[in-house]
Amino acid sequence: MDLFEYMRSTNQEKESPLAARLRPTTLDEVVGQQHIIGKDKLLYRAIKADKLSSIIFYGPPGTGKTTLARVIANTTSAEFTQINATVAGKKDMEEVVAKAKDLRGMYGKKTILFIDEIHRFNKGQQDYLLPFVEDGTLILIGATTENPYFEVNGALISRSVIFELHPLSTEDIKALLHRAVYDKDKGMGAYDAVIEEDAANFLAELSGGDARHALNAVELGIMTTERSEDGRIHITLEVAQECIQKRVLRYDKSGDSHYDTISAFIKSMRGSDPDAAVYYLSRMLNAGESVTFIARRIMICASEDVGNADPMALCVAVNASLAVERVGMPEAQIILSQAVSYVACAPKSNAACNAVFQASEAVRQTGNLPIPTHLQDAHYKGAARLGHGTGYKYAHDYPNHYVRQQYLPYELNGKEFYRPTGNGYEAKIREHMKRIKEEAAHDTK
Repeated sequence: MDLFEYMRSTNQEKESPLAARLRPTTLDEVVGQQHIIGKDKLLYRAIKADKLSSIIFYGPPGTGKTTLARVIANTTSAEFTQINATVAGKKDMEEVVAKAKDLRGMYGKKTILFIDEIHRFNKGQQDYLLPFVEDGTLILIGATTENPYFEVNGALISRSVIFELHPLSTEDIKALLHRAVYDKDKGMGAYDAVIEEDAANFLAELSGGDARHALNAVELGIMTTERSEDGRIHITLEVAQECIQKRVLRYDKSGDSHYDTISAFIKSMRGSDPDAAVYYLSRMLNAGESVTFIARRIMICASEDVGNADPMALCVAVNASLAVERVGMPEAQIILSQAVSYVACAPKSNAACNAVFQASEAVRQTGNLPIPTHLQDAHYKGAARLGHGTGYKYAHDYPNHYVRQQYLPYELNGKEFYRPTGNGYEAKIREHMKRIKEEAAHDTK
């Protein structure tokens, strides 16, 4: 490193955002993630022993993926190289591989390659790394906010240990905030600031488990707040509210948050909990989810989980879908709330849903069984002369508009697919079907 490079790195360190300056350099300085770096955990032992295999850190922003990579860089005897998949290309990886081969061949030294945002690499770029991870030329550390099982090459996944990082707890965030305000070496202790407890609680609560978001807010507060009469900068609740305008909503429309939230939404409606269902509805709406997507999910739930226990549920859901397309936000949230609460509170039955799946399985197993002759169409040319439709009994000519005859293929005689439950309107359907069948059986005796 020449003089100019040294001055550049020194100035960059001083001028970096607080969140970057406060990054730990040792495992003991890391806050949170004790489920993977507790002293009895695999990752802690591997880092301490400098015996890492390839790993992938997966978790939301601000939870410490890059921080853990930097800690590893400070503790390992291996060569540590970092690239970012958003800007790096194959040439960058080729240079890393060439250097790693030289270090391994001449000095027997390992190379750790940290790839931030590894999910941004396409399949070809990820495939390029595979043989070098396989033969030990590189020890890969990948960091991603996306589910690695969807976004990372399966072969790389099979050769790596995946560690999931969780959003930091409120207490973890508060500990970092106090370190940021009072630490004179890495934090902003030189500014002689003080953070009030209710302000720390507020920032920790509203940061959504994202340490970077909380630290950016407190840095902004210290840099923009005038000193009080006692000569100190006071980060009060009012200052904190100014610096963090809105709760951070963890919701990526193509990632885990999307699927987890819609899953919780559907399961809450299915579970007859209107409060939870409306809560998850609000989370999706506040995160900018499409109202038409939400409406489609409500319609599916109305048929799949409510079914004939309350046939009106599907009517409400369909009408809500049509209405939100015509009305738009913000009023559409009222319409969706009405539909969600109705479906959640409706009696439940998946009998109709199960019926079609069981019927589909019967079709797959038996193929196209012959349709009973009396049910075949007798109207097209020549059909009647072939006997099609002969012996058909017209249901409306009989009591209760019902008559016993073979409707299923003969090979499936007696097979039941739709079994109405005793819930809601389906109880009436079951009773009606039982009554007309019993009366028809009695009349034939």
